[in-house]
Amino acid sequence: MHKNLYKFLIVFFVWSILPGKFLFAEQNCSENIKNTSPDSDFLAQSDGVAFQKNADLVWMRCSLGQEWSGGSCQGKAKPFTWREALLAAELHSYGGYEDWRLPNKNELEFIVEESCYSPAINSNVFPETPTGFFWTSSPYVGSSHAAWSIGFDFGSVSASVKKGELYVRLVRDK
Repeated sequence: MHKNLYKFLIVFFVWSILPGKFLFAEQNCSENIKNTSPDSDFLAQSDGVAFQKNADLVWMRCSLGQEWSGGSCQGKAKPFTWREALLAAELHSYGGYEDWRLPNKNELEFIVEESCYSPAINSNVFPETPTGFFWTSSPYVGSSHAAWSIGFDFGSVSASVKKGELYVRLVRDK
């Protein structure tokens, strides 16, 4: 059993330290699959935040490292270790609020758009989202060295080694 856990952690550690290495050219969506994160679920603001109506959450439309400008996210998302991500969230101030945080596994998984890939997210609400993995605040109970992450390449959920570097999208309660 431990041997399989170690193999699992090694695979995800390698994936964690290579964010953005497996990017696709553009988003692809299927009209045959019902949208799971439609525009109607959000009130996207011109100041770079989006209210998620059915969850009473407020999301930053850009990943950390990017800046909201001209109606889109500019620049490159910055990868963080899990500890750095937790600290960055705690210290982050945006839009007059200082209570930003890392989303938990369920919250971040809830914004995955299952009808799209590369990235698997609503690009109208969250433009220029990298297709790599994003940290959640949820530790992985199978190992104290891992936390849950969501890959916005295909919307996959996995455990990633906390020392690896993944992207961050912040949320706050409404």
